[in-house]
Amino acid sequence: MTAYAVAHLRDPEELHEDVCQYLERVQSTLDPFGGRFLVHGAPVEVREGNWPGGLVIIEFPSIEQARAWYDSPAYRDILRLRTDHIPGDVVLVDGVEPDHDSAAMGAAMRAAAYPSL
Repeated sequence: MTAYAVAHLRDPEELHEDVCQYLERVQSTLDPFGGRFLVHGAPVEVREGNWPGGLVIIEFPSIEQARAWYDSPAYRDILRLRTDHIPGDVVLVDGVEPDHDSAAMGAAMRAAAYPSL
């Protein structure tokens, strides 16, 4: 099942050369794990809540590939180039199956929470 690395990165106070180096090197760390950018620094249109900063979404063939990329020596070697200068949050998450049905999910949740209904 497809998985994703999702990052909510805050805008840095100033662009540091390390961040440029990170950007120049990150793709080569993704390639061996089938990672590809789906969203990378495009402006976000906030419709609810507050979203300071930017969004990055990277797709992987599986959660195992996403974990292997994040834990790889090549990525660990460049990670501090970003984290030392851009605060943020990063999560790895499974996608849904192609036949995912939110109505069925809601019905199952309702049945579990309210079995007498």
